[in-house]
Amino acid sequence: MDRNSRTSAVDAQRWPMLRAQPLALACLLAAAPLSLAAQDRAQGQFDEPVLARMLRSSDAKSPALLLSKSGPQPLDTHEAVLDLRIAYTESKIWDPKNRRFDTVKLRSYQSPGTNPKVPFVAPTIVTAPGETVRVRLDNSLPKEDCAPVGINVPHCFNSTNLHSHGLWVSPTGNSDNVLLTLRPGVKFEYEYNLPADHPAGTFWYHPHLHGSTALQVSSGMAGALIVRGNRLPSTDRNGDLDTLLRDQGGTAYQERLLLFQQVAYACRDKQDKNKIRVNADGTWACDSARGEVGEIENYDQFGFTSTPAGSKSVWEVSGRYTSINGEVLPNFYELKAGRIERWRLVRAGVRNTINLQLRAVRAGAAGIDGLAGAALDGWVTQNCTGPLLPQFEVAADGLTHGQAIEKSEIVLQPGYRSDALVVFPQAGQYCVIDGAAPASASITNAAEDRQLLGLANVAATAVPPVADIRAYLTENLVASAKYLMPPEVRAKVVADLDDRLRLTAFVPHKDIATADLTGKQELEFSIKGEDYMVDGKTYDPKSARDLVLGNIEEWRLTSTVGSHPFHIHVNPFQVDRILDKSGKDVSVTGDPGDSQYANTKGTWKDTLFVKNGYQVFVRTRYERYIGEYVLHCHILDHEDMGMMQNVRMLVPDGKGGGIGNAHH
Repeated sequence: MDRNSRTSAVDAQRWPMLRAQPLALACLLAAAPLSLAAQDRAQGQFDEPVLARMLRSSDAKSPALLLSKSGPQPLDTHEAVLDLRIAYTESKIWDPKNRRFDTVKLRSYQSPGTNPKVPFVAPTIVTAPGETVRVRLDNSLPKEDCAPVGINVPHCFNSTNLHSHGLWVSPTGNSDNVLLTLRPGVKFEYEYNLPADHPAGTFWYHPHLHGSTALQVSSGMAGALIVRGNRLPSTDRNGDLDTLLRDQGGTAYQERLLLFQQVAYACRDKQDKNKIRVNADGTWACDSARGEVGEIENYDQFGFTSTPAGSKSVWEVSGRYTSINGEVLPNFYELKAGRIERWRLVRAGVRNTINLQLRAVRAGAAGIDGLAGAALDGWVTQNCTGPLLPQFEVAADGLTHGQAIEKSEIVLQPGYRSDALVVFPQAGQYCVIDGAAPASASITNAAEDRQLLGLANVAATAVPPVADIRAYLTENLVASAKYLMPPEVRAKVVADLDDRLRLTAFVPHKDIATADLTGKQELEFSIKGEDYMVDGKTYDPKSARDLVLGNIEEWRLTSTVGSHPFHIHVNPFQVDRILDKSGKDVSVTGDPGDSQYANTKGTWKDTLFVKNGYQVFVRTRYERYIGEYVLHCHILDHEDMGMMQNVRMLVPDGKGGGIGNAHH
């Protein structure tokens, strides 16, 4: 049985029952098949749990799915329950520099679906439009005395709540309500009712209590949330991309979920707990043999620090490694040459930009065992010599593009998601790299060095080497469309794919034209001293930006100090234009030396990087849900320190305004 999740085909002519019924839901750990890190491979490869799902009997013939034998069971065919206990977990994280595992004790989500060998990755939730997700949160962290010095000073690290990032659900009550506070000892059940017209895509969840968000997310408290869809396109509505990304037999493309995290653990000096223990080269030191345990208990483990070379990101100075699905420098297996895969990328870290690149390793290259730091980077220079492998992004932030975007690297800022089609053209080993970033393109506002993230091991198949990946994808997708798409839209879908891989029949939202706009909004990020501000003010929970349900508005986003990823809850937005400092629109061409804005024009997102001095124009509809929620910078320590603002969606009053007790 294949270890990755698949769903059966949904061609309504052959499987009318599956088209008529919503997909069932399950909540268990999902991860790409990874081995133990290379240094631990001698002890044997372990199996990550497959993407298990709780199925109705009508779905029993779906290939490569497992019925869940343990853990919470659905209350009925349209619900699922996930138990999440928050507690300290002691485990190990690999340190390549010293070729040993560091003992760490971190806050984490514990669940029946958690893999004990990678406990700092939360279970993946899989659901479908029209279904309900219930998360029973049990805060079992120690009680604390945490009266804050100020609302925007990090505080109450054992208090929490939960945010379903990107879901289009209610922000009130026990739904996606980030204004709740769950103290230690409190149990609380979240209920996310996904509407029947919710987009299928890649989302995620994480804590979101102001004052402790960054510390908890950096500890690994984050998980993917996948919404699967089986709605075929028709003449009067768009469909789910899931129905196209299949072979001609209806089997879904192989999926690989990659959750990128930056666990910023440190060991403290025994004589002075205010000091982080460091190695001779300034990187952070932990030695389990000395009884040291890595922790995240202070916000000096984020932000910037002074070095002889100038100000640098604390993360870069730490010498820690970005993990993928809880592993440092993993090996990817079960890859096959010439096979089309769908990679679901989730940027679940707090800081730093990831520039995901894939390059073939030269034949005869030595292994990386025992290498770290400059030596490992030298290995990358010498051996990761193949051309950049193209990746075809078909969705961002869970929302399908109007056209697959060919990228030599996929830029992931904190909070971003990306769905990409990947084809390894021939057998061999490939480097998975976080490419270097110039200061202007980085979340840290400082240049970021290259870092090897892992190695992909691709097995040979009968498929000849793929010379032109774009042509290969087009040929396969067109063949699938001819077989799987309904007759009334088949010709359109095929013509779109032949026209530079257009996907217009699968975009979840209608474009917003200038004539549709009913108003505008302005937002400015800024920093002054220790004040992290939105519109010149630090976060005030008693103040809110009032909006009116049903309006369609254009937002102008700017930043006067540094660059920041803008995120707003509930309603996504469409990128209209991005003006650089000279006033040139770079939403199609991108910036010289920085591709992250290229081809963003017209795409839908919920999180977007706002460069210092640029003007970013996005458009959004305020639909369905009222209530109070937030917008903020997704550098989460910035959010904890004040770079957040409440938003209140009001009911229209029939006179052009909204009904409610407006904040002033």
